[in-house]
Amino acid sequence: MKHRRRLPAPLVSILCAALLMPGIAAAAGHYRNFDVAVYIPVSVVRHFAAPGVLEQEWAVISRQVSVDKVYIESQRNRLRADDALLDRVRQFFVEHGVNVAGGVTFSDNTNGQFRSFCYTDPADRAYVRSAAEQAARHFDEVILDDFFFVTTKADSDIAAKGNRTWTRYRLDLMDEAAQTLVVGPARAVNPKVRVVIKYPNWYEHFQGLGFDLEKEPGIFDGIYTGTETRDPVITDQFLQQYESYQIIRYFENIAPGRNGGGWVDTYGLTYLDRYPEQLWDTVFAKAREMTLFNWAALLQPITAGARSAWAQLDTSFNYDHMLGYKPAGAPARGAEPTMARVAGYSLTQVDAFLGRLGKPIGIKSYKPPHSSGEDFLHNYLGMIGIPIDLYPTFPADAAVVLLTESAKTDPDIVARIKGQLVAGKTVIITSGLVRALQGRGIEDLAEVACSGRKIIADGYSFGFGSGNRKVFGQPAGTPPILFPQVTFWTNDAWSLVSAMSDDVGYPLLLLDRYSKGELCVWTMPDDFHHLYRLPAAVTTAIKDTVMKGFFVRLDGPSQIALFAYDNGTFVVESFLDQPTEAKVSLLGSITHLQDLVTGSTLGADEPASRRPAADGTEPRTTFTVRLAPHSYGVFAVEK
Repeated sequence: MKHRRRLPAPLVSILCAALLMPGIAAAAGHYRNFDVAVYIPVSVVRHFAAPGVLEQEWAVISRQVSVDKVYIESQRNRLRADDALLDRVRQFFVEHGVNVAGGVTFSDNTNGQFRSFCYTDPADRAYVRSAAEQAARHFDEVILDDFFFVTTKADSDIAAKGNRTWTRYRLDLMDEAAQTLVVGPARAVNPKVRVVIKYPNWYEHFQGLGFDLEKEPGIFDGIYTGTETRDPVITDQFLQQYESYQIIRYFENIAPGRNGGGWVDTYGLTYLDRYPEQLWDTVFAKAREMTLFNWAALLQPITAGARSAWAQLDTSFNYDHMLGYKPAGAPARGAEPTMARVAGYSLTQVDAFLGRLGKPIGIKSYKPPHSSGEDFLHNYLGMIGIPIDLYPTFPADAAVVLLTESAKTDPDIVARIKGQLVAGKTVIITSGLVRALQGRGIEDLAEVACSGRKIIADGYSFGFGSGNRKVFGQPAGTPPILFPQVTFWTNDAWSLVSAMSDDVGYPLLLLDRYSKGELCVWTMPDDFHHLYRLPAAVTTAIKDTVMKGFFVRLDGPSQIALFAYDNGTFVVESFLDQPTEAKVSLLGSITHLQDLVTGSTLGADEPASRRPAADGTEPRTTFTVRLAPHSYGVFAVEK
């Protein structure tokens, strides 16, 4: 049976026609499961000084996407809006039933590379304070966009730093600046003001530039999340698509209930579907608010980009269907759709079923604030179908904990691992963490080590028991993978999955038992992107351990993500350019899944066994899911 991966056309037509009717976008509460905000940079605010411009542009945007809130920026790159204009723009939106907040961007960019204010320069400090005060005079909520960090190494910084590391100095400096230059002055002029800090997407490196995920959530009244991942190849950061989901969940665990929402822009796209994907993944993570950056970008014409390979297929983002909408009653002039239409179409689509999804869950992992090591690895794991639930504190309640090298920052990490094992739980640690903990007591748990040597994997083997291994080569046309070589004592530890090099095996997933628990070492390739080269059978064998006890599993090609929820619902999303099949398996004897997009029912491939297999794998019921390129499926276990 073929399962469509988008809302049926009649339902989309009804929803989107309602969305695009004049006046609809001026009322509050357009979406049932999240709010939508638009950020208006100060250059655009100043542009509104011309008569009629704001009214005309609002008509174009509001007929294509429902807007609950706007952020009206008063300062960026030393460009300011005057008080009278801020009041006029604010009043316009109030009269149109739209919530208003202020925005400030403490950037000093002049050449395309991001530069901050100098927070040891008295003139810059005075300027930052005055900008915070101005915003607070006009708004009861003010958000700081991305740039409240420090890049300067001026003579005054060098003198103030002293013997501290640059990281420690910058953390201390920005904590002080937050309190004395921004939050304190803002509250002094407006005691009701809420000051929110929006963090960008490069969370692995925050500490080096003064973003403090440990203290700042307590200094500010709330935090906000940059979920822009853009194109993972052409952009500077090479962020993987899964981060648009994962970073929301991490920041929610950092500041429970105070992570205001996600923030996506239209930049760095090679194909148009990449914009909806970022929007979808942000709200799949249950972001409370979806901010669209920015007003001017939403007015830009739509460009399809390099999507010809799937243009004629039934994808979740149906380009032709989206273009077919004309705002009801809109004049002929200006009726051509803009990027606002893409946002409105995409968000309306997922809002139809999002309320049926529960609280997001995943394999619990630990990234302490200010930690680094195996940067952004969690997002690569998400892209091979392992849902990640990332915490800033050690998740001792979890039956299975996954620890990457970033956990090394915790001075008590070996003791925490030991505590889990003594309690009969499973801990999976990466080869990067093994290397980092050598000499710190990891040897007391398992005598494993990273030898410093490398192997080039041209095949794999896995199995249970001596002489029972299945051996197969690297798939034809797929380059080999470079792995570090992990050493262990034979019969003290067992290689559940091995990487083969010239017919010699080296551990890819190693099992060592300690007390009542199991310690596993997962060897990561030197290039995390090479995880996508692993044959599906290998990632399946790894998931037998990493996802043990998890209610749903996804097995198949890489670059397909699984988003799971605590009420037996889940989303499967493909980021591939071609149609594909994947296997979804659920614990127990589940006979049917309900497709929450189409309302149809998906039957199981075969019933689950009533008992565990001889190799210890769990009894699961398997379903075949067919996905169009850049499309998702949404399912619930039928009761």
